[in-house]
Amino acid sequence: MLNYLHRNLSRASLVAAALALWAGTIGCQSPNYVPHLVAPGGSHASASSAPTTPQNTDSLLLKEGDTIHISFPGAPTLNSTQTIRRDGKISMDLVGEITASGLTPHGLEEVLLNKFADQLVLKQVSVTVQSSAFILYVTGAVQRPGELVSDRPLTPLEAVIEAGIDHDKADLKHVTIIRDAGNGQRLKFKRNLDNELRGRGTDSFALKPFDIIFVREKFSWF
Repeated sequence: MLNYLHRNLSRASLVAAALALWAGTIGCQSPNYVPHLVAPGGSHASASSAPTTPQNTDSLLLKEGDTIHISFPGAPTLNSTQTIRRDGKISMDLVGEITASGLTPHGLEEVLLNKFADQLVLKQVSVTVQSSAFILYVTGAVQRPGELVSDRPLTPLEAVIEAGIDHDKADLKHVTIIRDAGNGQRLKFKRNLDNELRGRGTDSFALKPFDIIFVREKFSWF
């Protein structure tokens, strides 16, 4: 009986020591320590999500419809606020038209420095994006025809949904996208949005700012 009690006491002592050691280890952790949870499948998942890195606007490409502010620290009279036109250009005093669409803000700064090199004593220019809008026009058999302004690029189907699909009138199999190609020319693209709406594939067509989306009305005998 004494041997049995002795063994039980020894085991209890070992358990108590192990618990004390574990508690001491946790207490030494940093206050910001976050344990990792193990999912049922064995994969690790953090108890708190990592903070997202702020997006660097210098890496974003300028596009039609963006409003930018251009400042020259050494020549403030040249400062201006510009909205990039449908042709992707802006118009600046002294140097005329400059293509801005497709450039990063830093890339446009370099172009401006080159264009204004003879007028600047202090070779500095800053381009900041004040607002970025993706502007489209949706017309035809939709509930809210007119200008559609988004803060991100849209697909043709997303644009039509935003404008409100009139299922009684809209012929989504025959949607026309009209694009100003410059020099008075217009391009037309035919799209079948009915297949995408029904889950029969996706439409990879890339809209551009100021595109016009025309939804034809269903043919009726009456």
